[in-house]
Parts: sequence; structure tokens; C-alpha cells
Amino acid sequence: MTLLLMLAGLMAGMTIPVQTAVNSRLRDYTKSPFIASWVSFLIGSTILIALALIFEHGWTFDVHMLVVNPWWIWFGGGALGVFFLTSNILLMPRLGSALTVVITLCGQMVMALLIDHFGWFNVPIHELNLPRVIGIAMMFFGVILMQRY
Repeated sequence: MTLLLMLAGLMAGMTIPVQTAVNSRLRDYTKSPFIASWVSFLIGSTILIALALIFEHGWTFDVHMLVVNPWWIWFGGGALGVFFLTSNILLMPRLGSALTVVITLCGQMVMALLIDHFGWFNVPIHELNLPRVIGIAMMFFGVILMQRY
């Protein structure tokens, strides 16, 4: 089962450079990274609404949820998604697809290690250790190699 989940993660990861290339091309037509991001989120939101209507029959929105949960769970994901997507649109034409993906992946790994180590957002703690530090250092070495060659 773990192998299948890892394969699913690999496949999901393969969509990111495609999405970045498509959205960067859209930027060329719209003349704006923000409009390109907006179109991407609009289409994605439309698809999600359709999927929710099809699959989530029993879901209701309780206003009380807004009060009892931290404000950032409602806005953080969307705001960070805008930042990530728009950054990729701006970076890809300058850095190329491979370097854009690998440098943003390094950023993801640094934050993931911090989240794991400190247990932020109520995730299980996985302490930072030497193998993890070596792994992230090797990723940054890969960035240097890709940038130089």
C-alpha cells in the first residue's frame, strides 16, 4: 500500500511542472501573472465545486466552525496557494522548468522538516536528524549543479 501511495505522490508531483508551464503560457496571453493565477484558481474552484456537489452530499456549513477554529485554517491555504502558483509563473520563464521545480521543492522540504521537527499544525513530530540534514544538503547541491550546468 505504501508503494502505491508513493506512486500516487510521484504522479501528483509530476503535474506541478506541467501546471507551471501551462500557467506561464497563459501569462503570455493574459500579459499578467495575476490574471493567469486567477484563471487557474477559477477553473480549479469550479471543478472542486462540481466534485463537492457530486460526492459530498451530507456536507453542511456551520457558521460556528468559523468561531471555534483558528482564522488561518480558512485563509492560509488559499493565500499560500496564490503565492506559490504566481511565484512559479514568474520564476519558470527566468529559471526554466527544472530549476523552478527543484528550488521550490527545496523550499518545501526545508519547511516540511521544520513542521515535522516542531510538530507545527498538530502533525506528528519527526525530529531533525543527521540523515535528514544530509538529504536536504544533497538537494541543495543538486540545485547548484542544475543551475551551473
